[in-house]
Amino acid sequence: MSVEVPAVLDAWRMVAARRGFEGRLPLASMERLRGSLVDAEGEVRFSLEFDHDALKVPYVELRIDAGLPLECQRSLQRFVYPVQLVQRLGLIRDEADEAALPEGYEPLLVPEDGLLHPAELVEDELILALPTVPVMPGSEAVEREWSADEEEVRRANPFSALAGLKRDP
Repeated sequence: MSVEVPAVLDAWRMVAARRGFEGRLPLASMERLRGSLVDAEGEVRFSLEFDHDALKVPYVELRIDAGLPLECQRSLQRFVYPVQLVQRLGLIRDEADEAALPEGYEPLLVPEDGLLHPAELVEDELILALPTVPVMPGSEAVEREWSADEEEVRRANPFSALAGLKRDP
């Protein structure tokens, strides 16, 4: 069963109750992410499912569906970068517990009070999903050979000035 997401959740109580939540967040509310976006139009749909697996590892599974407005570094045009991801975060109390997580789990260090902020989790995953160099699908790569003229080749050679000092025998 899904209900609206509270601003703060007790991670351990949510795992024990095997709770699930669905929510929406406007991109404008994500201050750390906004600096990487062209504008803050749009929203993020997400869901959180708390549970533990067969090995009794507590986790939260985060599903995110968003369109991030980015600037293409080839054409300098705005485009919407689609993000659809599923991330299983293994809940750990200490960094040493990270090694015990099964394959496919990303560690999430839960604070001592056990409180998680779902909006921050969503924002963190969106920041990690950003491409290093945003390029709009279908934009053409600018690949061209530029030949240097004779003057540029001569200036690029640091020993060309010494060639005039060379004596002929």
